[in-house]
Amino acid sequence: MTTTVREDLAHRIAGEVTLSDDPGATLKKWRTDFDVSQTELAAEIEVSSSVISDYESGRRSSPGIGIVRRMVTALLTIDENRGGSRIRQYGRVLSAGFESDIVYDLREYPTAVSLSAFYEALDATEITEGTRDYVNGHTVINSIQTITRLTNEEFYRLYGQSTDRGLVFTDVTRGEGPMVAMRVVQPTPNAVVLHGIEPEDLWEHAGALAQVDGFALATSTKDLDDALAALRELA
Repeated sequence: MTTTVREDLAHRIAGEVTLSDDPGATLKKWRTDFDVSQTELAAEIEVSSSVISDYESGRRSSPGIGIVRRMVTALLTIDENRGGSRIRQYGRVLSAGFESDIVYDLREYPTAVSLSAFYEALDATEITEGTRDYVNGHTVINSIQTITRLTNEEFYRLYGQSTDRGLVFTDVTRGEGPMVAMRVVQPTPNAVVLHGIEPEDLWEHAGALAQVDGFALATSTKDLDDALAALRELA
């Protein structure tokens, strides 16, 4: 594990928390993204789990920089002790330098957004329920350009800072291409939305493939510009 990657990630998390309008919710977002329980985090920084709960819920006043530093350090230490998969994931992420005809929008949210709110922004209809009911960001991509032009490594970069996001494929006709792509590129996002298609026109195997990989699947026909504007309001 390179020190630079860990330090860069620590600065990113700490900066996002301290600049957030809701630091507790932002702390919770990062804790869940690292798949660390309140009990684990509390034990690492030697406080009771109720302290973590109080910060995240807003019952306790916003944490000072010292507490934020301890929490961020604890998250990264726990991840390193588990093998460092999360830190490596973030280390692979490069700035989003894709052409505009491939990626229409790529954003991280200051706090986790419920999947229902994400769907509402897109006027989406859920086809298959996933294993997680929230997203930490979104990426909106042109399905044809993505599948024909990006390598597996480039595709993975579309996840931005986290795979816990909603991935929206536009210009979809039946959905075979995006769904097959999801089988090839692992891990998968929390939710996939196929834009430009009605539920009845969806490829008949799409729902089953989504269930196998555990992500939520939905369709949307909302005007793309309106959809992008609504999604940006979530960030």
